[in-house]
Amino acid sequence: MSTAVHETEMPGLNLLKRGKVRDIYDLGEHLLLVTSDRISAFDVIMPDPVPDKGKILTQISLFWFDAVKDIVPNHIVSADVDDFPKACKPYAEILRDRSMLVKKAEPAMIECVVRGYISGSGWKSYQESGEICGIKLSEGLKESDRLPEPIFTPSTKEEVGEHDINIDFDGAAKIVGLPLAEKLRDFSLQIYNRGVELAAEKGIIIADTKFEFGLVRNEIILIDEVLTPDSSRFWPQDTYAPGGAQKSFDKQYLRDYLLSLDWGKTPPGPNLPEEVIVNTRKKYMEALTLLTGRQYDF
Repeated sequence: MSTAVHETEMPGLNLLKRGKVRDIYDLGEHLLLVTSDRISAFDVIMPDPVPDKGKILTQISLFWFDAVKDIVPNHIVSADVDDFPKACKPYAEILRDRSMLVKKAEPAMIECVVRGYISGSGWKSYQESGEICGIKLSEGLKESDRLPEPIFTPSTKEEVGEHDINIDFDGAAKIVGLPLAEKLRDFSLQIYNRGVELAAEKGIIIADTKFEFGLVRNEIILIDEVLTPDSSRFWPQDTYAPGGAQKSFDKQYLRDYLLSLDWGKTPPGPNLPEEVIVNTRKKYMEALTLLTGRQYDF
């Protein structure tokens, strides 16, 4: 396990912004996305990072970007540090395995969420109203049940520290316009279905996920991360049993720990015990090795 990278400081490179997890540098023609080891839950960044998490997320995203590139193009220029501009060379070791040189895009201002199973905020909404984001579901569903077909349940895209708000399709269309909302919905469902199919071959259920898209000269491209344990719920197939919460390869383990505390889901986040950090890393690593079939030495 290597030393955790909580945030990057790279003099000579233009830091554009820090997200919950990614540090974004403006290199002129392109952006440099550096995935730190920060971890957030309930939209709050925890004070303790998870070593190598950024590398794991980057490698999972690269796997999926390649797997769905025939559905929609993506923002990747290169993930090989040797291809990065000369100004990045002094930071090659920090950047290796955890960064991507990407195209600049105008982000679509909605989060594109797809749910194939009923869990999390979707389960809560269903219990209250029988609906998720305006979509009426059949009665009698249990927590973690598979839905008859995946549903597109968008949300707003809020600033770091603010909670994204679930909206219906009409709400999404008001934000980005109907033609774009329809295209984002269709791409999201296609990518999710491809992901579900490939993950099932590796013994993983992708219960739900969130995509981000951008526009480059009016062309829609897939940006940010794809089908990672940060943006998705990953469940092991062999222990799946509807009727309650599931074992997972994602940060639900961390959420469950936080829910056991007397903490109000507002900053600052609580310090994490070593056991929680180690187990979170283990779950993310397991997802990576199962998906790719490779062993990694970080």
